[in-house]
Parts: sequence; structure tokens; C-alpha cells
Amino acid sequence: MPQPVQPPAIPANIRPVSSNISANYHQCFQGMPPLSVTDCASSNVCEQPTQTTVPKISVLEDSCLLNLGKSASLLGPPISVGYVVQPTSSTQPNLAQKAQRRQRQTKGQVTQQTIRNKTNTGTIKRIVTQERGGEAREFELNLPPVTAQNLPEGEITIPVPAAADEPIGVLELTADSQEYDEERQIVTAEGNVIVRFQEALLDADRVQINLPNRIMVAEGNVALTRGEQILRGERFEYYFVQDSGVVYDANGELYTAASETDLPQPSSPDDSDPTAIPRPVSDRIARNLPLQGVTNPGDYSFVVGSSLTVDPNGSLPGTPTTGAKGSINRFRYEADRVDFEGSEAVATNMRITNDPFSPPDLELRAPTARFRRISPLLDEIVASQPRLVFDQGLSVPTFRNRILIDRRPKEPGLFNFGFDDDDRGGFFLERPIEIYNSPRARFTLTPQYFLQRAIFDDGPLDPRAFGFESRLEFNIDPRTSLVGSAAVTSLDLSELEQESRASLRLRRLIGTTLPHNLDLEASYRDRLFNGSLGFQTVHSTIGAVLTSPVIRLGKSGVGLRYQAGIQNINADTNRSDLLPSVRDNNRINLTRYQAAVSLGKSFSLWRGKALPATPEAGLRYTPRPVVPYVTLSTNISGVTSLYSSGDNQNSISGSVGLVGQLGHFSRPVLDYTGFNIRYTQVAVGDLSPFLFDRVADTSVLSGGITQQIYGPVRFGLQTSFNLDTGQEISTNYFLEYRRRSYNIVVRYNPVQGLGSVSLRVSDFNWTGNPGRFDGRPVIQGVTQ
Repeated sequence: MPQPVQPPAIPANIRPVSSNISANYHQCFQGMPPLSVTDCASSNVCEQPTQTTVPKISVLEDSCLLNLGKSASLLGPPISVGYVVQPTSSTQPNLAQKAQRRQRQTKGQVTQQTIRNKTNTGTIKRIVTQERGGEAREFELNLPPVTAQNLPEGEITIPVPAAADEPIGVLELTADSQEYDEERQIVTAEGNVIVRFQEALLDADRVQINLPNRIMVAEGNVALTRGEQILRGERFEYYFVQDSGVVYDANGELYTAASETDLPQPSSPDDSDPTAIPRPVSDRIARNLPLQGVTNPGDYSFVVGSSLTVDPNGSLPGTPTTGAKGSINRFRYEADRVDFEGSEAVATNMRITNDPFSPPDLELRAPTARFRRISPLLDEIVASQPRLVFDQGLSVPTFRNRILIDRRPKEPGLFNFGFDDDDRGGFFLERPIEIYNSPRARFTLTPQYFLQRAIFDDGPLDPRAFGFESRLEFNIDPRTSLVGSAAVTSLDLSELEQESRASLRLRRLIGTTLPHNLDLEASYRDRLFNGSLGFQTVHSTIGAVLTSPVIRLGKSGVGLRYQAGIQNINADTNRSDLLPSVRDNNRINLTRYQAAVSLGKSFSLWRGKALPATPEAGLRYTPRPVVPYVTLSTNISGVTSLYSSGDNQNSISGSVGLVGQLGHFSRPVLDYTGFNIRYTQVAVGDLSPFLFDRVADTSVLSGGITQQIYGPVRFGLQTSFNLDTGQEISTNYFLEYRRRSYNIVVRYNPVQGLGSVSLRVSDFNWTGNPGRFDGRPVIQGVTQ
């Protein structure tokens, strides 16, 4: 959606329209030819008014009064603009109703409303026009004072917003040729027209400004640039006083990372005047450039269900993960027309996509969409009957018609689904509900319904078929955050202790050159995965952990990482000497002191070349070109753990692995193979008294493969085995549908009883003009 334009606050200079001119309008609407420019000049039809009130005449997009030829009469007689007043109702129509009213209005249905400006700001505004190679001309705009006794009886009086208290009150217009109608006060500019106002820049082939009525009409290759935002169209009508207008055949680009402030481009470092108005760069050059420099800086990913994160070494470090992360910062859009007023805009037949190429892989379509700024950091798009269109074919309606443009991730869809065979009995449904959301804090409650447990075990209304999750995120300051989470997997109160999990973590970033994370954490019934011992539950823990970043040791290429912590832990053990003879459970409570250090280095064995970043080659199925390579990776790590019982567990491990990918994932069949294989050997002394951190797998072989089957479809697996016992530790199967702008992955782990579906939407940056959605090229700014 386009960002609302913020024009200079110029007060209205209200002028009258005589009865003859109104009759001329009526004749025009009935198909009669309008008065010519010479007729207007030789008669009293266009004589100057002396009053300060005028009937409001709506501007019709097909009005014959706006097609008198390429002269200063294009805008017709002065048309007063202001706030629409309904004499029979005190309710102001909203923007969507105004847009529909404009489209339904037919010839002969011209509504006349008398308005009056009672505000005299006394502020002088200027319009500066200059023909290239000629002298500049200035127009000073000032409102005469209006007194109450001058108001005719029964006239409707409405206030006009006062001009903002800011120095930006100049509109600059530059063109190859200009002409000015002294009598009607209309400026007509043609040829490479550039208009600068309110930190924005407008390019067009032709621009007309009606000075008395503060109306600007731009036509031909129109582009409005403000900061990172670009809005293009074929015709642009703007009403300064109302801060409203319409853009026809609109298209453009929205950069959400900058939209919260809408700041212009920074000034030149050579500019010595600190009070000078920042001057945005014209879109004329960029519009004529082909699409180029396409990069993929990140993505937005969302996972529903339960899955385990896999680190670069191929190991499974811990707890199931679900949720969203990342963001999409740049979109492009198209619409038949965009009506805007203030901070709101309504688009008709809107299409929006993150894909820089045409036709897009993924786009959102809606008959109408309304853009509204909620706060400086939050924008809202509400669409009617929105639907997602995949690969220009499959159309899927979305259950949510409201989109928030925000840096923080949002939960999409009416409900999510997942699979957790351990805690939730298999297949389940959930619905995230955002209870509180502010720039610093966010609280989410997610009710869950355990569908498989309800059907096959307990019944649809049994309390064990219901549960919920909650999550709190609070940014105390830029370097300190608080994150809390809780999960209840049964509403049966008798099972509440065994079916509840919770954690609270306070994280502080320490240092700037080498920032370390200091975590103060407390958890209840935390669930951890420990290799062949499977999932283990830590009943309670409280303590602190300091973790370093990866530190590069000189030019050796070796990466160093370490961590140290102290925790009081209550967890299960199988050591009978630590358990009382009479007990309710097998838990013990000990304090653990732990330190770990790791060194790693990779060696590049071979590296190929990527294909060009075009939709037919390197970016056919992926957001960035695939680079073939083969790399050898090595790692050595040591861990020491001391327990308040006098026990200790000291281990040192070494691993070596081979990882690589072959092919470019550009041809339709068998053009991509990814692989990894790793062997790990662990030497350990005494063992931990707990089960959750005990070293049980001393010789492990892990590996995986990802293979393109046909087109965007890939299949893969990742597995690991204990070579001493032959036991399968874990195996993940996945099926992926990958496109340039999005991919969908379905995962299932039969060993752990976990499954998930993840959606990833790519974020792109680019330069040049992407063109229209239908793929028509743009040559010298003209859509072919």
C-alpha cells in the first residue's frame, strides 16, 4: 500500500463560482461543448469574484472540463475545495464511503455545498516555479482576514486546520516549459516536471496547479518519492487543504523498515546549512533502470507444531521450538486507484507481493484494502475478501483480513496445527491471541485443543483435551529483556502439577566489542532432549549462565566460544545412593557448577560459481543463487561439571564432518543435492548424577541428504546413530516445496514423535524498476 502523502499545510483561499459557470458545468454534463478559453476571456463568465464563499463542485475523473487541451484552462474555472458537509447529518463519511461515492457519481449529479473558512493564520506560504534556463517566479499565498459580520445569514461555517508550526512551507516546481494564466491563476508545467514539497518529490510529464483552490493535477509517468517510499501512477490529483486526493493506475514500493518515520534521504555531506530542507532523489533515473542488484537479506519464517532445532554440527541441542521470527521489509504493489486522505488510504483491486520479479510467485489480492497508521511504529492494512495467490494459479482465501506492518512477527491464520506425541497425545490445534502489544511489551495467550487425544482417548469435552500456552516478552532497555513462557497440557486439576511447564529468563547484554549474554533463568518442568536417553524433564532450576560470542583467533580461522554457569537443579536420577529409602519420586536437589569451551575451524575443499541472479537461472527456485561447494569442518570441545554432592563429569569430544551441495537448483530435474556427514567421539570420566545432562553417547555417526525430485519439490532426511549400541538417536524426514519468494516444509520425526509445518517468506532488496505484475517491461519509463 502507498504511504499517505504529507503536503505543505497551505490555507484555503475560497472563491465563488457564478451562476453562469454553474450553467456551463450543467451543459458540459449534458454533452454540450463547454466554453472555450477565448469565450471565457471575452465574457463576464470568468470575472473575478468579490465574495468568499463558493459551492463545492466534485472533480470527476472523466469530466470534460479537464480535457480542454494542453493550456492553462485544463483545470477549468476555480473549484473550491474543503471538508464535505452534510446539512442533514452530523456524521462525517469515512474514506471508503467517499471513494465509493466518487466512483458512483454520474454526469449531472454535482453536489453543491457552501463552505466557509473562518481561520486566518496570517502565515505566508510560497510556491516557486522555474522554467529550466529561465528565471524563477514566486507566488505568495495569504488569506485575507474574515470577520463574523461578513458571514451571510444561514451560511455553514467550518474550520480549516491551521498550518503546522514548521518552516517547510515552500513548494518548488521545475519544468522544461511553463505558462501562467494571470486571470485564473493556473500554473501549467510540461516536460520533465519536478515538484518538491514537504520533504517529498513528484516527477511527471505534465503538472497543473490551481493556486486559488490549492489543487494539483499531475499526468504522465507520475512518481511520488518520499524517503524509501515510491508511489507511481498515470494520474495524480491532490487537494492541499484537505490533504486528500486520488492516484489512478497506481503502483509502487513500500519499505516498511523506514515507513514508521518516513524520513527522507540524508542530506549531502557537503551541505553546510543545517536548516536546509532534505531533498529526496528523483525517481526518474531509477524508473528507467532495469531491475538489478536483487539480494536476499533475510526472511520471515513461521513454524506450527513441534520440531527440534538442528545446529550446524548436525546435533539436536534441546527443546522443541515453535513460533515466528524475522520480518519482510520491502513490498511492491499495484491498484486500479488509490484514494487517500490524511493518514488513511483506500486501494481498489489491490495486489501486493514481496517478489521483485514478474509474474510474482506469491501475492496477496483484495477487491479493496484500507491503509491506516496506528502509531509511528505500527501500520495497519484491512482488506476485503483477501486471498493468497501461489504461482499465479492456486488461490487460497485468508482467514485474517487484517495485516499489521510491524518489526515484530505476527501469528497468521485462523488456527495453527501441530503434532506432539509425548505431551499432547498427537495431533492438536491452537489459536494465538494477542492480549497486549506495545513497542516494549507483548503478551500472547494460545488456547490449544488436543484433537487426537479427544477422538481416540478421552472424549471431545474432557478437560484433558484442552490446554494452553502463554508467552511474555518485555524489553526493559536496549540491552535488557525479559522473556517468560508457560504451557498447560491438561485442564484436569488433579494433573496440573504433571501437565504444566514454565520458564522465566532475564537476559542482559554485557560489553560492546565482544558482547556476552548473561542469563538469569528460572524454570519449572523444563523438557530437554539428551540423545539416546530421549526427552528428560528437569523439575525445577534456578541460576545464571554467561555465554560468549564466537571469537575469531587472529587470522587462523579458528573460532572460540565458551560459557560458564551456576544452577540449583531438582531433577531425576537413577543413583540409589543419592535417594532416600522412602520417597515419592526419584528426584534429587543439587547445585551444579559448569564450564565449557569449544574450538572450531572449517576448510574449503572446493567452491563452484553461482548462476546469474535472474528468474530464469539462479533465482528460479531459491531466493539467492546456489553456490556449489564442499567443506571439511572440525571441532573440539571440553566440558566440566561439578555437583554439590561431590560428583563430577568431565568430558572432551572431537568431531570431523563433510558438508556440501552440488548443482544450482535451476533445471527442473535432479539439479540439486545437499549432503552432510559427521563423526563424533567423546572421552568421559565419571558420569553426572542426573539423567538430563549425562553423557550417554560416546561414539555418534550422523548424516543427512536433501535431493531435488522435480521442479521446486525436494525431499530429505537427517539421522544420527550411537555406534556403540546401534541405537537410532533421532531421524527427521521432510518434504519441501521451494519457490523464490516462499517455501513450505513438512517435517516428521517418528523417534521423538514430533511433527511440524513451516512457512518461510523471503525478504528482498533491489534497485531499478521491477515493472508491472503482468511482466510487461518498462523501457525509458514507459510500460510496454
